[in-house]
Amino acid sequence: MIQQPNHRYGPGSRDRLALAGTPTADGARAALESFYYALNHRDPDVLAQVWSNHPLVQLNNPLGGILRGHDTVCAVYDRIFRGPLRLRITFSDIVEYLHTTHAVFAGRELGAYTTRDGHDVPLEIRTTRYFRYTDDHRWRQFHHHGSIDDPQALRAYQDAARG
Repeated sequence: MIQQPNHRYGPGSRDRLALAGTPTADGARAALESFYYALNHRDPDVLAQVWSNHPLVQLNNPLGGILRGHDTVCAVYDRIFRGPLRLRITFSDIVEYLHTTHAVFAGRELGAYTTRDGHDVPLEIRTTRYFRYTDDHRWRQFHHHGSIDDPQALRAYQDAARG
């Protein structure tokens, strides 16, 4: 099924990992919402549970490049959570590509980050996230691709993340 729901996942997202074991589209959405909860609340434990532990999970991210493996992916987010940036991100304009065993969510992440000196900087990232319903009966994220189209905005974000 392909559809464009009116869902948004942002700072108000909840940790819905308990529902991510449901083998339905709602279970996949619960895993996705849990990711945005973890991102906006700087929660490395929830984030680690959203990602699959498969060695070929992949993160293609403006801050980390192309990274593979659960521990490597989680380390990038941990660095972001402990770093100077304070992210406020909302995933919207979503198109869902849903099947009984996989889900792709494509859309835009809009929001801002606050730099160490307190400046708010707008942020827009084109985003695709791929989830699978796994053998452990959970929806898990296997792939993320995010791109920032504006070269100056990309450089500023990378510089701010490095501190």
